[in-house]
Amino acid sequence: MKIDYDNQVIEFNVQYGNGKKISIHIDSSGRITLKVPKKTSEETIKSVVERNGKMIVEKLQSLEAARETPKMIRAYEDEGKFLYLGKYYSLHELIETAELSEEQLQLKLKKFYFSSCKKLIGERITRYQTQLRVKPKSIEIVESRTKWGSCSSDKKLTFNYRLAMAPVEVIDYVIIHELCHLLHMNHDRSFWRRVGSLMPDYKEKEEYLARYGRAMTL
Repeated sequence: MKIDYDNQVIEFNVQYGNGKKISIHIDSSGRITLKVPKKTSEETIKSVVERNGKMIVEKLQSLEAARETPKMIRAYEDEGKFLYLGKYYSLHELIETAELSEEQLQLKLKKFYFSSCKKLIGERITRYQTQLRVKPKSIEIVESRTKWGSCSSDKKLTFNYRLAMAPVEVIDYVIIHELCHLLHMNHDRSFWRRVGSLMPDYKEKEEYLARYGRAMTL
């Protein structure tokens, strides 16, 4: 679900359960989950989010600030080090660097990550689609400061180009996570059971992104 609040959109998942109260949970990646009693109306759920909009926005902003990497001196030269698939490589090992300005090198490196991410996702998603018996309507590689991946209600998946900096098994986790949303839009127990059936150690991958995500930037 989502609501408009103070000129921005708050997207959230709903988890229905046997509890008697509504609670709001925001994880380290900025995903918002409302735990609500069974048969709670959509109108009631949205009103709760709206009443807590200020708190939610402030929390998301603080998470984003925490994820921002402190200003690092990026050496856009042959021996400058950049992450790719969980390891650091010299810039010249990733892209052609001859006779290019720093601005051109930055642009070329970003294009490298975009194309690499698109290829990796395309190669690896097929196996998990088959196992889960799902098929997304579309897959897009995007630039995002807050999300590693997303699944819309109309079955469109997006993946952050910076995933190309992560180890392959972490990329697989994000793929599995978003594909499972095609079956369970909320982060309920059924969702996590399905994720765990394909990747029992998924919590380790979440921890990796929380710990090293700040370094996965240009």
